[in-house]
Amino acid sequence: MHQHSSCSCGHHHASKPHGCSIHPRPVIQKITSISAVSVEAPCCEESTCCSGPDPDDEADRGTGAVSFSWQIAGMDCPSCARKVETAVKKLPEVSQARVIFSSEKLLVDASSDIRNEIEQAVVLAGFQLRRSDAPAPAKAGKSFWQENLSLIVLAVMMAASWLLNSMNHPAGTLAFTLTTLFGVWPIGRSALRLMRSGSPFSIETLMTVAALGALFIGATAEAAMVLLLFMLGERLESFAAGRARKGVTALMALKPDTALRLRSGQRESVAVNDLRPGDVIEVAAGSRLPTDARLLSAFASFDESALTGESVPVERQKNETIAAGCLSVDRLVQLEVVSEPGKSAIDRILHLIEEAEERRAPIERFLDRFSRIYTPAIIALALAVVLVPPLLLGAEWQPWIYKGLTLLLIGCPCALVISTPAAITSGLAAAARHGALIKGGAALESLGSVRTVAFDKTGTLTEGKPQVTAILPLAGMDENQLLANAAAIEQGSSHPLALAIVAAATTRELQLPPTDSQRALAGSGVEAKVSGRLLTISSPSKLPGDLLAPERERVEKLESAGNTVVLMHDGQQLMGIIALRDTLRADARAALDELKALGIQSVMLTGDNPRAAASIASELNIDYRAGLLPEDKVAAISELNQQHPVAMVGDGINDAPAMKAATIGIAMGSGSDVALETADAALTHNRLNGLATMIRLSRATHANIRQNVALALGLKGIFLVTTLLGITGLWLAVLADSGATALVTANALRLLRKK
Repeated sequence: MHQHSSCSCGHHHASKPHGCSIHPRPVIQKITSISAVSVEAPCCEESTCCSGPDPDDEADRGTGAVSFSWQIAGMDCPSCARKVETAVKKLPEVSQARVIFSSEKLLVDASSDIRNEIEQAVVLAGFQLRRSDAPAPAKAGKSFWQENLSLIVLAVMMAASWLLNSMNHPAGTLAFTLTTLFGVWPIGRSALRLMRSGSPFSIETLMTVAALGALFIGATAEAAMVLLLFMLGERLESFAAGRARKGVTALMALKPDTALRLRSGQRESVAVNDLRPGDVIEVAAGSRLPTDARLLSAFASFDESALTGESVPVERQKNETIAAGCLSVDRLVQLEVVSEPGKSAIDRILHLIEEAEERRAPIERFLDRFSRIYTPAIIALALAVVLVPPLLLGAEWQPWIYKGLTLLLIGCPCALVISTPAAITSGLAAAARHGALIKGGAALESLGSVRTVAFDKTGTLTEGKPQVTAILPLAGMDENQLLANAAAIEQGSSHPLALAIVAAATTRELQLPPTDSQRALAGSGVEAKVSGRLLTISSPSKLPGDLLAPERERVEKLESAGNTVVLMHDGQQLMGIIALRDTLRADARAALDELKALGIQSVMLTGDNPRAAASIASELNIDYRAGLLPEDKVAAISELNQQHPVAMVGDGINDAPAMKAATIGIAMGSGSDVALETADAALTHNRLNGLATMIRLSRATHANIRQNVALALGLKGIFLVTTLLGITGLWLAVLADSGATALVTANALRLLRKK
């Protein structure tokens, strides 16, 4: 029997369960759907759906704080995000500040409403803010020339200075000086702002000191070239950041800002945030849904490719729920809003992406900490190079000042700092493009180490839509009477087996007898009074031995064929047997073969009976463990984890504890909200072949990070030695930084083309 009867709250079978702390969300196909609880498990384990918030999450939040959010403009790279955070955290009332670089959002927890002070601090640091609740301004697209005007002017001035210098050296020196002053002015102003906002060791500071120092010692041409190369590197970083954010901004653009609401027979255009569940809206052909909504029209076709990856439009029938961002293909449709503002399918995916950025990979956190020590150390080394030889050894000042300035540029940590986030952002974006949502660098890093993947059965390896395969009446009943009684007991449940029994009765157009006193029996089954007679449905393992004995052989034969068997009895005699069987996902076998090719073992963990589990496992040629309760799955995962890092793939509330216990938890996109929120990654397109794709991307990202760090540190190491030996100077030093940054960025962008 399906274990839904062991629900700790005791009300899962009622039509309106009230014992659980979970509030149901709208049903959104493949994105936020609340699937029925898996066959193997209790409906509401205390450790999952009824549990409180994660203590780690609570520790990150300020107690009693008020939360505010803004959109930020002007960020070119992840280091810009750190500068904004530093500027905001200096305010005493701020308990927490974090910047979501991919969606350009600033989130602040403060003890009081200090939005004006926060906005002033960020503007002082050189960035622009717009409150999230303010209407988005009309975007005026900038041309290539407008975006790159300063760089173009500096390049023209540099070329003119070279030309003038070749004809008249003093005039050329003056021209290079003017070019340097033109280039250093905006960088110097930015450096001053950042110093005041708490970031004294920024790249802008290093560039300003190096350029002015070069002017001071007469290296005017090199000073100008340093600034030109730096600005070129900044534009490359900005381009890379834009590419990395493209997927997120495209997702945000899927949801229109306004909607056409029908009220009292009148049409009115309203902001999307003004829509509430129950509102009726109208969407024209070729337009996108502004929110999750239930179709009121008889039928319509929708392009869901932006959310699900399915390129063919899907025909939806009346009362089906459609996700926000889907495109109405062929007709004007009316729909009823089902999601609250900010809780649509797109909003939930964006929220997961934002959460992902906060879960940085361990290597990224290490490099971030390392760079904070590295930059001051390099500045101290450069100062020592300038002072020690002239003061202690009597060497000339100018050559050693020149070498010290060169060291400052070599010491810039930009390439090192961006090496990991650039690769991770590209890896996450590539995964999302293939229908896999990975919640941050930490999860992406863990995926690459996985050597075993554990699968739930129902809804993961199988479709999660069992069909009644055999109805065997006993005690003088006929098939229809047995099925009608069983459906009457199971009606109101969202369990897959219960739904299958009710669906079979509906197909036969059976009249269900009246029932009352329906209740779940913890760990045993479900019972109800049917036409005044108390009947119970349970699994064979929960049936008294004397009742099962006459039919044991028949039950075992059905289970050996891969069926899940449930029995109906009145406590005195067995009244019938119903067998149900789920079908394998079409891509299950191919997905397991792909994992095997990557050197990854697979195992199935299920609460179903051992014989049915053995039948499924033999079809897939994998190991299995059957008859498991949620706590047994946790124990199995813990045991496997001691041997190799394990990924747990599931879709139900009952899988959440095992996902949490695994090295990484992966949820099916059609799974329950609890599974999706517990998991570290989700297959939004609901296809198992995405597992191999995620693991390959993780391994490729690891390799990319190693290459990037080697490039960043290797170039700096080479130029550090050549500078001290007097072989290289300022130009090559800035190439060691800007060039390394460009190489690292270009290398990371290769991940976007991974297949």
